[in-house]
Amino acid sequence: MANTQFPPNKQTITRLQGTLDSRKKLKKSQYIWYLFLAPTLIGILLFMAYPILESLRLSFFNSNGTIESFTGLNNFKRVLTSQNFWNAVWNTFYIGFFQILITVPLGFVFASLINNVSRGQNFLKVIFFLPNVTSIVAASMIFAFVLHPEMGIMNFALAKLGLPTSTWLSDPSTAKWAVILLSIWHWIGFVIIICLANLQSISSEMYEAAKIDGASGIQQWLFITIPNMSGTFAFLLITGWIGALQRFNEVYVLGGPNGSPARSIQTMGAFIYERGFTGFEFGIASAATYIMFMIILIFTFINLKVSGMKI
Repeated sequence: MANTQFPPNKQTITRLQGTLDSRKKLKKSQYIWYLFLAPTLIGILLFMAYPILESLRLSFFNSNGTIESFTGLNNFKRVLTSQNFWNAVWNTFYIGFFQILITVPLGFVFASLINNVSRGQNFLKVIFFLPNVTSIVAASMIFAFVLHPEMGIMNFALAKLGLPTSTWLSDPSTAKWAVILLSIWHWIGFVIIICLANLQSISSEMYEAAKIDGASGIQQWLFITIPNMSGTFAFLLITGWIGALQRFNEVYVLGGPNGSPARSIQTMGAFIYERGFTGFEFGIASAATYIMFMIILIFTFINLKVSGMKI
């Protein structure tokens, strides 16, 4: 049995008192950090948590902002039976699919080329990433001018080359591709930077061993680079789809809330805005918001399962 001195001597008491004092000081310092966090927490509660809960409440009411009446699940039924909503869903997936299908492989190819450049890498990174930090609203307005059927630079260039011109944003068959081109231009810099970060993290020893075994540059790219990029591709696919399913700014600038011409570029986000802030049907808009949230959640879950990524 351990020899314990009782009552404790002055040295032991002093040591214990010092430990208690240090713990009290630590607790007081923790309260100071909570004070620093308080503004952010209050902002989250006021501008994120409250709107989410209020939107959930409104989804069960017929509301124009002033007069409300309880309707239960009727708002969800009206949204799910609306042809305009499903047209918006189709447009959202169509634009998102081709944007990702083109941007991810193209961005990866550009990143591979930049990674092999010995000089000027930083300059190329800045040039390609510049569109990503440009305001999407400003970029959309510039694209609207570029694609103007009479004064636009695009038709002017096509005419000079002897190629057929197009009405672009006035034709439902080409309006979607105008949005896709804008999205590719705006997003490709992000894809390039992410791919470059992964490319530069791949061990050079793997390439050296492949060279010794006689592998060509293409074979190294196919059997070393691409397999090591699988996690990055999965990340880009998931983040790309989340952003694509929430698309609003560019289609609003180019086609308004109803996605003109003929609702050909109206997305789910634009449909929600149209019903809420043009038609003043806040209950319908709130119900559509939660349906869009469930679509994004389900689609993201499928992407995670397919890609094998773990949360």
